[in-house]
Amino acid sequence: MNPTLLDVLVVAAAGAVAVGLGGPLVTFLFRRIDATVPGDPMTDAERALRGGVWIGVLERIAVFAAIVAGWPEGLALVAAIKGLGRYPELKGQHRDVSERFIIGTFASTLWAAGCAGIAIWLNHIT
Repeated sequence: MNPTLLDVLVVAAAGAVAVGLGGPLVTFLFRRIDATVPGDPMTDAERALRGGVWIGVLERIAVFAAIVAGWPEGLALVAAIKGLGRYPELKGQHRDVSERFIIGTFASTLWAAGCAGIAIWLNHIT
């Protein structure tokens, strides 16, 4: 197989894993956190931060692409856009909303960065 094609396939597969499994991972993490707190499973944080699923998908794509492209400044750009975009919603909300935002962002970003690192590593060993 052509080495360039193999590199592309590795990056595409790792990108699909980063984007596709990142959402369920963050959801699982939130369910684990919510299981320790009695009450309504649909928290105020979930109601306040609508659109989080799509924002998370775009965030993971951007983080993955920035790392694979060797553009670490892209990570700062993603964090700035996400933080500034959500600031009005986070400013007046309960502490739980901000905590969920931070936990979700870190989990999503770390997952995408890990997948990008694996893609880069696999391309170096092949």
